[in-house]
Amino acid sequence: MMLKMLIAIVSIFLRFLRLITQSREELILENLALRQQLAVFREKHPRPTLSSRDRIFWVWLRWLWPKWSEALIIVTPETVVRWHRQGFRLYWRWKSSSGTKRGRPLTKSKIRELIGRIAKENPTWGAPRIHGELLELGFNISDRTVSRYLNKRMPDQDKVQSWLTFLHNHREATGVPHLMPPDQALII
Repeated sequence: MMLKMLIAIVSIFLRFLRLITQSREELILENLALRQQLAVFREKHPRPTLSSRDRIFWVWLRWLWPKWSEALIIVTPETVVRWHRQGFRLYWRWKSSSGTKRGRPLTKSKIRELIGRIAKENPTWGAPRIHGELLELGFNISDRTVSRYLNKRMPDQDKVQSWLTFLHNHREATGVPHLMPPDQALII
């Protein structure tokens, strides 16, 4: 019995020391937090429920006051942290989808038509060359974008040299050292 009374006196003394050392702002915030929880408990529900207004209050208090978890009785501090994260995700989901178009802006039709016209007038040019010409004309566009808008042309079969024709045309200059013995390949 005496031990319980001694523990109670020490507990009261420690609370008194805490009150003396706390700043006025901390006392106001703690009072506000306790009053908010009391208001939730006074509701006539069998189990107190927190509205979104109460959740916003606790997230705001967590941001404003470092010792917010000491005054929290209704829910665990992890719950408040979870509400804060949900609010953060909700905000950025709203921010990223609020009427703005997603992704890169489309290339202007004028530039697409110009890419097609240059490719048609110069059939031997590829995307890097067309890209260089567009940069010289003052259009800031990437090589990848130019290649995306080039028409996929099938090469003209009459103008394309086959591999057999290439070998036939260059047979004098072409050696096949991997078919020769190593000592003869060095002589050539």
